[in-house]
Amino acid sequence: MEIPLLSLLVYLPIAMCGKSINSAHAAESPIYTVIHSESDFQIRLYNESSWMSSLVVGGTSFKEATRSGFHRLYQYIHGANFNSSKLEITAPVLTSIALSPRGNNYTVKLYISNEYQGRPPQPNPELMLQLAKLGTQCIAVRKFSGFAKDDNVSKEAEALLGSLNKQLTGNSSTIDKSSYTIAQYNAPSTSSGRLNEVWIKMSGLTVEGCPPSQ
Repeated sequence: MEIPLLSLLVYLPIAMCGKSINSAHAAESPIYTVIHSESDFQIRLYNESSWMSSLVVGGTSFKEATRSGFHRLYQYIHGANFNSSKLEITAPVLTSIALSPRGNNYTVKLYISNEYQGRPPQPNPELMLQLAKLGTQCIAVRKFSGFAKDDNVSKEAEALLGSLNKQLTGNSSTIDKSSYTIAQYNAPSTSSGRLNEVWIKMSGLTVEGCPPSQ
């Protein structure tokens, strides 16, 4: 699926001027420690962090919900806040998908740059954004390449769930199967070397370094 750059102008912050998150000039990202690793997934312990969150009501698809939600976040970091502050570009951009028989719900989040982690500028009311403070938590992560799109994100989430069920049999962890998150690190103009991840929250994982209760 080709994604027109002009129609997704709101994705420019993901581009980081075309630089990968792994480059020497990478954007700021949330801090984590890998506490368990397999060939096809990791368990990461993420520190507490603040994100600006955009709820998309009645989103019809992953692509459309991400575009709609990120449009408001893009305005926020480019000065649509009470301080008219310009915030640094960060990565990844998260799209959380809450599964429901009546239609999925989507929330798009952008990590608040380190300068403003403690006290981010308040967004302009018309943007309808909320500050989301995420506590220390364990996240199961599966990497995948190419473009994240409607016909592959659910398959990647299912593959991660399958790996977790296989590798963690007998572990007293609880896997949250009601939702998952897609993390995107690249601009739509980047055609090769793309990095995406699917995240699933873990609870009560009996692995050293992971909180026993979240």
